[in-house]
Amino acid sequence: MTAFKQKLFTSEAGNTYTFQHPGVRMVSKINDASKNKHGVIMEERLSEEILKHVIVQPKMKIDDFGDYQEYQETINAAYAFISGQDKDDDQAGDNHDRQAGSKTEG
Repeated sequence: MTAFKQKLFTSEAGNTYTFQHPGVRMVSKINDASKNKHGVIMEERLSEEILKHVIVQPKMKIDDFGDYQEYQETINAAYAFISGQDKDDDQAGDNHDRQAGSKTEG
């Protein structure tokens, strides 16, 4: 079995979540399961799928969130992670790490 990429996400409120990429087929299934009969993404369905398959720590349900902004921020970040929309963030972090590493001499 392939080990899937993980990412730590810290919300603006300071809560930390672990996202795990569930694989390309599961991302496709999440997208399909999140749409109504007209092909429109339904927020509640998408959130349930993200919480079930992507946010692995802590395991949560929609009702576990006490704040809508925290809920929305976390779900959006998890979706950006699995759909590849956060690659700019990863590359910026990699560049920063490389620059920091290049300053030290061996």
